[in-house]
Amino acid sequence: MSNQQKQQGMSLMELMIVVAIVGILAAIAYPSYLNQMRSTKRADCSGALTGLANAMERHYSVSGSYLGAASGGANTGAPAIFAASCPLDGNTANYNLTIQAATTSTYALQAVPTGGQTEDKCGTLSLTNTGVKGVVSADSGVTWQSCW
Repeated sequence: MSNQQKQQGMSLMELMIVVAIVGILAAIAYPSYLNQMRSTKRADCSGALTGLANAMERHYSVSGSYLGAASGGANTGAPAIFAASCPLDGNTANYNLTIQAATTSTYALQAVPTGGQTEDKCGTLSLTNTGVKGVVSADSGVTWQSCW
C-alpha cells in the first residue's frame, strides 16, 4: 500500500497574515519611493536651472545685457532663450523655469515646482547671476545645500 499525503491549501488566517505583512511593507516603502522620485526630479531640474543660467550668459554675450531674455522680449517670466519647464525632453512638467528679475547686469532665476512636485520639501529653487543658489518656500529646517 502506498502512503498518500493529503495536500492542503493556505487557510484564510494565513492569507490574511500575508496580506497584512505586504500592506505594512507597502506603507513603509511607498512614501520613501515618492521622496526618492521627488529628489531625482529636483536634481534634474537643478541641472536645467543651471542650463538656463548658461543661456542667460550667452544672451548677455550677444546683447550686452540680461534684459529681454523672457518671452515676448520681457525682462521677467518664462524664458524665451531656454525651455520654460523641466524635464527638458518635453514630458510632463515638474518645474516651471522663470526669470524672476533681470537688469542690464544681474538676473535671478527660479524653478517653481508644479504637479506632484509641489509636495517636495525643497519648494522653489533659485539661482542668481553670481551663482548664489537658494530655496524659496521650503519646509522649515531645509537648507539650499540639501536641495541642490
